[in-house]
Amino acid sequence: MRIREWLACAIAATSLLVPSARGAVKPHALISEGMVLQRDMKVPIWGMADEAEKVTVHFQGQQVSATAKDGKWLLHLENLKAGGPFEMTIQGKNKIHFKNVLVGEVWIASGQSNMEWPLSLTTNADETIAASGNSMIRLFSVPKIPAATPQSNLTSNQFTKWFECGPQTVGNFSAVAYFFGRDLQKALNVPVGLIHTSWGGTPAESWTSKASLEAEPSLKYYADHAGQAIKGYGKVVERYLTQLAENKDALVKGAALGQDLPAPPANPARNAWTPTTLYNGMIAPLIPYGIKGAIWYQGESNAGKAHEYRTLLPTMIKDWQAHWGKEDVTFLIVQLAPFTKIVKQPVESDWAELREAQLHTALTLPKTGIAVITDVGEEFDIHPRKKGPVGARLALAARAIAYGEDIVYSGPIYSGMKADGNKVILSFKHAGGGLLAKGGSLTGFAIAGDDAKFVNARAEVQDDKVAVWSSEVAHPVAVRYGWANYPTGNLWNKEDLPASPFRTDDFPKKTGPKKTAAASNSKPR
Repeated sequence: MRIREWLACAIAATSLLVPSARGAVKPHALISEGMVLQRDMKVPIWGMADEAEKVTVHFQGQQVSATAKDGKWLLHLENLKAGGPFEMTIQGKNKIHFKNVLVGEVWIASGQSNMEWPLSLTTNADETIAASGNSMIRLFSVPKIPAATPQSNLTSNQFTKWFECGPQTVGNFSAVAYFFGRDLQKALNVPVGLIHTSWGGTPAESWTSKASLEAEPSLKYYADHAGQAIKGYGKVVERYLTQLAENKDALVKGAALGQDLPAPPANPARNAWTPTTLYNGMIAPLIPYGIKGAIWYQGESNAGKAHEYRTLLPTMIKDWQAHWGKEDVTFLIVQLAPFTKIVKQPVESDWAELREAQLHTALTLPKTGIAVITDVGEEFDIHPRKKGPVGARLALAARAIAYGEDIVYSGPIYSGMKADGNKVILSFKHAGGGLLAKGGSLTGFAIAGDDAKFVNARAEVQDDKVAVWSSEVAHPVAVRYGWANYPTGNLWNKEDLPASPFRTDDFPKKTGPKKTAAASNSKPR
């Protein structure tokens, strides 16, 4: 990139931080035509206005006013009833009138590339898109802009608005979010608003606030490193410009020959991989918009630090809940899909540990659930095309956890073990109508004795339990199921939901077999 182009980008980026001229009531970017407001709760409506200007909102028979302070105003509508379209008026020195406002359920969809993956690139995309028309589902995409500090609004452009779901709008939208919203809307029979905010390849620390990272001792180093990099960026730029000046003659000659100048230093404040920057630029601007919950598909980029994820993911979830001021914000996690070459012998696996961290979070935090997708992976593609089952299982979890429906929403989850001679007997929660081996004999189990050497095991369903054994292990002490980058187990319940991979042990890695590594040319996105 030439220096003049880089400077132009820098100036443009700086302009985003400069408040626009006020003089008129201006609601937040989410408060706009076609929006969905969350039902049955206090719903914030907010924006900018002149100092001390009175702003009044009329909606569903309510008339609520607020006075702008420091150029900002905020008010709340109470207990909105589902349905629509309704009309809303925002009145200050100017008047804004929205004619197409819905009330229903609002969910955030976030994560890395498997959440970002568009509907147009999924299995049976053409048929799905052709049948997607539904005025009761609305789509909103958050601009991909990192930031050094928490932002209060979104950059407005022609795409920063609510769109009605249909063939002309859904193709480039998150496939997982669409399938989730489609199934949820059908089940609840109320409008659904989907706010998509994700970025391929990004780690969870990018989506977590600085305050929460600093408050957790084991994660504080993320905030420290980010702060130091951002603080020192000015000196890095100074050195770069000095070097350009010192080599002016050579650079001028190079430019005359069409050569590019040395690349300018990347700004860590605008780097999606710098901790906190995506929280600042793509989550903070959404707060305090009324939401029911969030769906989260991420973890590939944190698999190298899978054990740390047991702390990082709960920290991020509680961070979001705290900033929204609601501990009952439901958070639903997509467990990582199978990926990389299938191996036939038991191995150690970072991806298996990451799945364990996701499951641990879902089992320990309230209002949290997990969607297991061990059946939709692709051996040599980190982006499985079958997104329909992902959204469907998230919708089942939402119906049970967020809305209290008495349904089977999860596959079998390991709950305990008992040694019985040369066998181990496993117990499960969420067995539903019963356990079964899908497609034949049970597969995917490994067993070990005190030496921590796992071998492939035989297994069978016995009533509501699973018995596991091997002729090579006389006195078993531990069992693993689906413990691999690409798990191949087939334990399901009769409601057609797969069991989560698990291990009964916590053997140190150094005593186990060598772990597999993901393909070197397959960077998580």
